[in-house]
Amino acid sequence: MQYRRGYIHRETAENAQYTLKETINESLEETKKFYYERYAAKYELPQAYAYAICLKSDNLPIGYIKVDMEEHHDFGYGLRKEFWHQGIVSEAAKAVVEQVKKDGLPYITATHDRKNLRSGKVMQKVAMKYCYSYEEQWQPKNIPVIFRMYQLNFNGNEDFVYKKYWDMYENHFVEEL
Repeated sequence: MQYRRGYIHRETAENAQYTLKETINESLEETKKFYYERYAAKYELPQAYAYAICLKSDNLPIGYIKVDMEEHHDFGYGLRKEFWHQGIVSEAAKAVVEQVKKDGLPYITATHDRKNLRSGKVMQKVAMKYCYSYEEQWQPKNIPVIFRMYQLNFNGNEDFVYKKYWDMYENHFVEEL
């Protein structure tokens, strides 16, 4: 899939290794294991969205973007730090959101740490709406984190809100943003 400044390709173990090398020091074997557990199985499904974000200039992976096919249809992304604050994820996100809408997903959800305002801005740029916040004992660091849950409905049911996280966590609330 192409967007203005780059491409979104199916994620491979080698792409994951290149994408993640700046943030975690994993061997290619560890990366391949991660890839097969997190991505390869998805490509066997009739519908899957797990891509490497690449620039047109060199076509090398600099991040990832995905939408899970589980009930929550979680929309997620990550980008190597040296490419932050350039609008790259927002551009890629718009392309993926258009594709999942066209393919008939009823909605997508996304969460971000309340302290990571830029991630929330990406969600807003693709027309996702803030629904609620909840506190989770986040792993692997075992620290309490407030997450904000955003959602975008494609099926015309604007009143539907995915409530699993609201129901799962005792400390939940709606913030004034």
